[in-house]
Amino acid sequence: MRTLFLLLAALLAQRSHAFCGFYVARADATLFNDRSEVILVRDGQRTIVTMSNDFQGDVKDFAMVVPVPVVLRQQDIRIVDRSVFSMLDAYSSPRLVEYHDENPCHPPVLYEAEMDAVSSPMPTANASRMKAEAKELGVTIEAQYAVGEYDILILSATESTGLKQWLIQNGYRIPETAHEVLDPYIRSNLKFFVVKVDVSRLQLTGSNLLRPIQIRYDSHKFMLPIRLGMANSKGSQDMVVYAFTRTGRVECVNYRTVKVPTDRNIPLFVKQKFGPFYKDLFARAHRREGRNVVFLEYAWNVTPSFGGMKCDPCVGPPPMPREFAEAGVDWGGMNGGGGQVFFTRLHVRYGREKFPQDLVFQVTPNTEHFQARYVLTNPATGDLSCASGQDYLEDLYYRRHRELEELHALTGWDINKRQGYLKEISDQLPEERRNGLPGWAMPLEPHDGGDAGPSAPPSDRLIVLGTLLLLVLGLWRLRAANTAP
Repeated sequence: MRTLFLLLAALLAQRSHAFCGFYVARADATLFNDRSEVILVRDGQRTIVTMSNDFQGDVKDFAMVVPVPVVLRQQDIRIVDRSVFSMLDAYSSPRLVEYHDENPCHPPVLYEAEMDAVSSPMPTANASRMKAEAKELGVTIEAQYAVGEYDILILSATESTGLKQWLIQNGYRIPETAHEVLDPYIRSNLKFFVVKVDVSRLQLTGSNLLRPIQIRYDSHKFMLPIRLGMANSKGSQDMVVYAFTRTGRVECVNYRTVKVPTDRNIPLFVKQKFGPFYKDLFARAHRREGRNVVFLEYAWNVTPSFGGMKCDPCVGPPPMPREFAEAGVDWGGMNGGGGQVFFTRLHVRYGREKFPQDLVFQVTPNTEHFQARYVLTNPATGDLSCASGQDYLEDLYYRRHRELEELHALTGWDINKRQGYLKEISDQLPEERRNGLPGWAMPLEPHDGGDAGPSAPPSDRLIVLGTLLLLVLGLWRLRAANTAP
């Protein structure tokens, strides 16, 4: 009966958490050094891609080469405000949430209550020369534009070596091994969206930071080219994708989409080191899944007219119509026309060995809500000397034991040095109860629990072992009685 009561209490506590918790920290994209962020909007055959630029160094050396399925028109290219990435990242980031236990000796009395850039023609002084040089190398300049601080070319090519040579000759800093990656795109008859910075126009913006570029096109292909980004990379890179559709989640087709571990109860001391905690959690999950998966970190219906919460708990107000429009979400539902906006956050860590193909996506009808959240539960305060308070402290000891095991399973952190986290609770119990806590003074055995839930409390394990022992003893006595003369 006591076990059943504790189970019901735990379920009720989890249910109340959904309404009483508050956000205390988040693990945003800036935790990961070698990273990129992309906003993807998919509406029928139309794809809108917004690429953030966190380029470090002399902007004269900046170059971006992105395969695209069609020749983009100038009206298909625009500059957007950087703040849209910060807002989407903050709203959808994995989060740490905090709850507080109630004092069982003094239960509360319950009451019933109810930016577009100005575009200009591309300077044409060297246009003829550029086209002539390009033709000799098998490169065709399909279009050229000046958008904001960027000079943009749309290229096609017949072979990769010529394309690489032409780019280098015209001042584009690209990796030495770029031709190896360019060749498959050329064979697929893709075009190349090529960008570099005009320093004089950048100075007119009053900032040295490069603004995100947004492009849109129609194609039956819904994908992100990542192989070019690996051309000069010796290790792995992180990419966070903020995807929007009318219907449901975005998932990867050619690699598994896996939920990051979530809704785990972890020790209170993680509050001061949530960033390292999530980095280690993600790295461990990445290794466990074979280093070739795409992780889901957030999925929710965020339509402005959609009732109810859009996260639990939320880190701030949800994106509003103007911010959605900046991200490229421009369908009628944004103005109350009945459509919906479903927001998916994906996180992929990729390298050349495990990701030989570009990321191919699909829009699914799955509208299940999901978020990466990790739970801290503060113990009750005040006088706990009543019988219920003493029972609570004993249960709290076992809960903390499970939290430590969970921490090790998620991150691999050494929990043997955290015995004080248990002793802090056991010291509040009388000696007879403290002595009855099996294993409280013994080091916790590290284990690799993977994605499995926490193990049973030591007391439950002892009950099982004792029951088995009594069963064996009873069978032995029965056999002895039957064989007696």
